[in-house]
Amino acid sequence: MNAEFEHELTPDQWETLKALRIPARERRRLNGMIVDELTAFGLVSMDNGVATLTMAGRKVLIRGSSRLLDVAA
Repeated sequence: MNAEFEHELTPDQWETLKALRIPARERRRLNGMIVDELTAFGLVSMDNGVATLTMAGRKVLIRGSSRLLDVAA
């Protein structure tokens, strides 16, 4: 991926990361276990019980976007 982030995310982790771009009131329920994993990676933080992307999570999501297109093709 990049030098700052060495973890290979699973498809479910990618989907959860992408879902976090949507405002909390509009998104569907997230898998708590996956959110916990992303929190452990430093990609997500919890604020008053609401999962939000960290700056690192945003970077990974943006840098991984072109890679995700390759997988979808």
